[in-house]
Amino acid sequence: MTTDSTTPNTMTPNTMTNTASRGPAGRASSGVGPTDGLGALQVNPELVEAILTRFIRNEIQRTGFTRAVVGLSGGLDSSTVVYLAARALGPENVLAVTMPYRTSSAETRAHSAEVVEALGIQTIDVPITDQIDAYFAHFPDAGQMRLANKCARERMTILYDQSAAFAGLVLGTSNKSELLLGYGTLFGDMASAINPIGDLYKTQLRQVACHLGVPDGVLAKAPSGDLWIGQTDEAELGFGYDQVDRLLVLWVDQRYSVDQLEAAGFERGFIERVTAMVRRNHYKRRMPIIAKLSSRTMDRDFRYARDWGT
Repeated sequence: MTTDSTTPNTMTPNTMTNTASRGPAGRASSGVGPTDGLGALQVNPELVEAILTRFIRNEIQRTGFTRAVVGLSGGLDSSTVVYLAARALGPENVLAVTMPYRTSSAETRAHSAEVVEALGIQTIDVPITDQIDAYFAHFPDAGQMRLANKCARERMTILYDQSAAFAGLVLGTSNKSELLLGYGTLFGDMASAINPIGDLYKTQLRQVACHLGVPDGVLAKAPSGDLWIGQTDEAELGFGYDQVDRLLVLWVDQRYSVDQLEAAGFERGFIERVTAMVRRNHYKRRMPIIAKLSSRTMDRDFRYARDWGT
């Protein structure tokens, strides 16, 4: 991907403030306290906004489009993406699609409506209850996970249909924490044409959302995919984003070893569980693997930048 010479589409040294202790040769020191990682999660919201709005505008326009489509759930991630898109493209060029299922909470619908009203963006409501229930009438023993995955993929098919109708690209709403942990549905909520927030941990995304003026009700509520009544991300995962983000930023971005993570105050069992999740779900972050037969195989030998030819 090419970048603009004045405002790059990648994080610069000034985008994030890293106060983690460093050892010889730039490696993280093991003599750190249990709150280490908090400094590395601090961002410059104004700079992040400038980078991401430029990213959205450049990547959409280079494909010949001027509009964006976003699935709006009323949660922190999708609300932040809608705010960024409206600033990047203008509210008239952003379509927010709400896709409630019968168990979707009234709160999520109210928060979605509040975001739409605040920004003046275009919106359409496409309930998914009828088609989901018609499918599972054939599989009455299906559990919650199958229902959640089916809803996620149904919503994405709607977004791509609305992409064609609205002549806009689908923006992704998966953050870095979710992508690393594999906390998402392959070809469902993890799908998109471009993803402006995929390099922001949930903790960092909250800082940007506050800066953008995302409504207080959205900021205050517990993260939830609204997958079933009472569902929350952190209850399902078994840990909080504030805790796991500190570990992830040290392990992934700062390249801490397991011993250094333990010295930073994390329990060995928690470290092993999180790192296993990241490794186990790596397939979700890659395109489908292709069996190699020729000398130039897609995504292995025949590799060009996304904007090749533009």
